Amino acid sequence: MVARIDPGKSNTKPRVVVAMSGGVDSSVAAALLVDQGYEVIGMMMRLWSEPGMEAHNRCCTPDAMALARRVAARLDILFYAVDARQVFHDSVVKFFIDGYTQGVTPNPCLVCNRHIRWEFLLNRALALDADYMATGHYTRLRRGEDGRVEILRAVDAGKDQSYVLHVLGQEQLHHALFPVGDYTKPRIREMAREFDLPVADRADSQDLCFLGNGDYREFLARNVPQVAAAGPILTRDGQILGEHQGLAFYTIGQRKGLGIAAPHPLYVLDKDAGRNALVVGQKEELGRQELVTQGTNWVSGEPPEGTFRALVKIRYKAADAWATVTPLEDGRAHVRFDHAVRDITPGQAAVFYDGEVLAGGGVIEEAVI
Repeated sequence: MVARIDPGKSNTKPRVVVAMSGGVDSSVAAALLVDQGYEVIGMMMRLWSEPGMEAHNRCCTPDAMALARRVAARLDILFYAVDARQVFHDSVVKFFIDGYTQGVTPNPCLVCNRHIRWEFLLNRALALDADYMATGHYTRLRRGEDGRVEILRAVDAGKDQSYVLHVLGQEQLHHALFPVGDYTKPRIREMAREFDLPVADRADSQDLCFLGNGDYREFLARNVPQVAAAGPILTRDGQILGEHQGLAFYTIGQRKGLGIAAPHPLYVLDKDAGRNALVVGQKEELGRQELVTQGTNWVSGEPPEGTFRALVKIRYKAADAWATVTPLEDGRAHVRFDHAVRDITPGQAAVFYDGEVLAGGGVIEEAVI
């Protein structure tokens, strides 16, 4: 919960920049902070969209920008639009393209949170002498007496977004506020009506914001046509069953759309970039009991001392799975699940929880049978 400020205690209100999107969550976040006594400034980024395409970036369409301005006017707060197109392309879009070129399935939302929201935008907020930056993420913070800040799961488990925030560290968290994490999504929409905001019924954004028509396959085919290189579809023992149309167009665990006939259902088990081969097998072959992460970030700022037990999520919407986690050298970590977990995908993140507390996480480098 963000504490209400008592304006009588000081002549200066804490200043907070709210990352606005024209959606209900960030709009209510701004309204709550105004109501709690902060000096609030709204800030919205103009993000890259593909040249020559009619579709705008979903996070900053003209309609979304207009709605954000209307919300700011309704709350009587300053509002700025910031040009982040180049830095967004160079960090997020390039990361997305490079990942698929290398044969993994990247999660660009992680890079966006690390480099765009909590580096680029936070720096803009601090340049305005802001004390805090707030977003509409569904997550909570707990500030300890020792000065450490912990990330907690949101009250609304179905909307919890702590997974994508495992990339943050103490420096960013000391400036962070997440006002909506203490509420359920239905309550947030109710509050939008109570605050008389014009976004109460606006639909949530789902797909990656920069994909135009929403089809990542078409985007890749236009921008990196080499990923459409055909190659063999193999079983683990090397039997050739057919031909794929490009490794980037398939995901671990995929069953439909393989274009091969077999007496039993087949699933994508692995993508072998070295051989440009798609490896398939039966459902029972999908399970893996171990994985290794790279670029592992520990929210506390320090890795735990030795092996520890944790609940682990291998994708944003994946169920928690119990595992034993061992920090390794060079920013890596080893995870051994109590039971085999299916659909572990290199390029996605494995994120570690101690109950409701987010310990950290890293990008999945490889899965081990």
